[in-house]
Amino acid sequence: GKDGKFLEERVMTRSGDEIVNVEPGMIDYIDVSPRQVFSAAASLIPFLEHDDANRALMGSNMQRQAVPLIEPEPPLIGTGMEEVVARDSGVLVLAKDDGVVEEVCADHIKINYKNKKNYIHHLYKFRRSNQGTCINQKPVVEEGEKVKNGSVIADGPATSAGELALGKNLRVAFMSWEGYNYEDAIIISERLVKEDILSSFHISKQEVEARTTKLGAEEITRDIPGIGEEALKNLDERGIISIGAEVKPGDILVGKITPKGETELTAEEKLLRAIFGEKAREVRESSLKVPHGEGGKVLDVQLFSRKKGHDLPPGVNELVRVFIAEKRKISIGDKLAGRHGNKGVISVILPEEDMPYTEDGDPIDIIFNPLGVPSRMNVGQLLESHLGWAAYKGWNNKKENISSDGPVYVSTPIFEGAKEEDIVKLLKMANLPRSGKTALYDGRSGEKLSDNITIGYIYVMKLLHLVDDKIHARSTGPYSLVTQQPLGGKAQFGGQRFGEMEVWALEAYGAAYALQEMLTIKSDDVTGRVKTYEAIVKGENIEKPGIPESFKVLIKEMQSLA
Repeated sequence: GKDGKFLEERVMTRSGDEIVNVEPGMIDYIDVSPRQVFSAAASLIPFLEHDDANRALMGSNMQRQAVPLIEPEPPLIGTGMEEVVARDSGVLVLAKDDGVVEEVCADHIKINYKNKKNYIHHLYKFRRSNQGTCINQKPVVEEGEKVKNGSVIADGPATSAGELALGKNLRVAFMSWEGYNYEDAIIISERLVKEDILSSFHISKQEVEARTTKLGAEEITRDIPGIGEEALKNLDERGIISIGAEVKPGDILVGKITPKGETELTAEEKLLRAIFGEKAREVRESSLKVPHGEGGKVLDVQLFSRKKGHDLPPGVNELVRVFIAEKRKISIGDKLAGRHGNKGVISVILPEEDMPYTEDGDPIDIIFNPLGVPSRMNVGQLLESHLGWAAYKGWNNKKENISSDGPVYVSTPIFEGAKEEDIVKLLKMANLPRSGKTALYDGRSGEKLSDNITIGYIYVMKLLHLVDDKIHARSTGPYSLVTQQPLGGKAQFGGQRFGEMEVWALEAYGAAYALQEMLTIKSDDVTGRVKTYEAIVKGENIEKPGIPESFKVLIKEMQSLA
């Protein structure tokens, strides 16, 4: 109460692992806030008290995987911790003292402080984070504005006006749509692609080293034997790509040649050298190229060299780093998630006109599967969506003379936030149905759907698991030296492993030829795979497979034991 005394005669307390009701006089300590037992990430989840612990854990972890979007937007439904987390994260630029803003530029802010005149804050512009996302700071103050000590003068990545902004507020419906949201898949509207609502910048770093080899030093150069002028058109005179050039997979970023030993020469080259005695150009091309599935605009180039006194690893004479930036729009296969552990992968992107729409003609942005809620017990997402709908629309309270047009940003701290009756009251004040459901119409036929459907606004984040980084395909490529089998993994441009259990599956089906192919010509039958490739190119029949290399390795192993 107001006098600082407990209202009840007996108070519920924690004693060790027990929960006991005791008299107020027996209490030793009081929690400062109901939030203090939760981590920073968990305290950002609205209605945490309505979510199952497993899903709350996923929600906390997935907030760390959110990609900074091009235009950050704070959540309609927050918990009041957004500002604290953003400030403590260190990505914001804060005023050092009271003062007046003198000059605002994209990359710096000049402020006249009381004790420091003309202090310049330099901002990070389009730097690469370790996750390959974009670190960019933007001013939020204007010239002539007065600033107080500690106030925000520039936003960092994933913040908006000094508040954490990891995602976007999207209009959601919980319904099934042609089975496209089976197993937590998500359906989104093409509006999110067209208007860059879930687009982000990604920066990749490519490196090449010029080393000293046994046969001589490698050289970074534009003069590469056997490469046409077309492939070199974006390189400068040193053989390094120009900043601003558009590159695609396989393009040369840095030209490099490596000395070639006698052993690497072909018979023709040996003959020519025997006749003309020519020692020239015994080099092979070993340039840095854009890897598979990457590309974009060259953002920056860094050149380090031992001659200029840079500290490089032993044996390295020069090091060139190239940064490539690309804008990634949201696409099928990308992973989205809310703050309640409600994650999913985009299965289809529908044109706006095909999305279901409400009576006023407004289409839905994103469709979640209603079956993802009951068994997972993360009901917080429904409360967020109801309250979000009211907050988006704004409400009117004649009695208390409160009226606000939407969107209204609402803070509902965990364990002391909005209750169900508060949400119902707000829906009523916003002239929305108290059930949180409304009639929807099929965007394709215009027919009214048979039942009313829960719609609202949910804060949705785009996670770092992007399909462009995962998609991978190979026909032929590099092979392991010992086993002669294809390498594994996307980074090595490898194949898919056909393991023991997969072999059993083909055996069970009696698919003899498919199985033999998998274990020989698609794997380590060296002559067989070359002959097969030839036969396919020429349109002839494929020959019988030979002996796999792994069998020969086994024989050699046996011989060495004998």
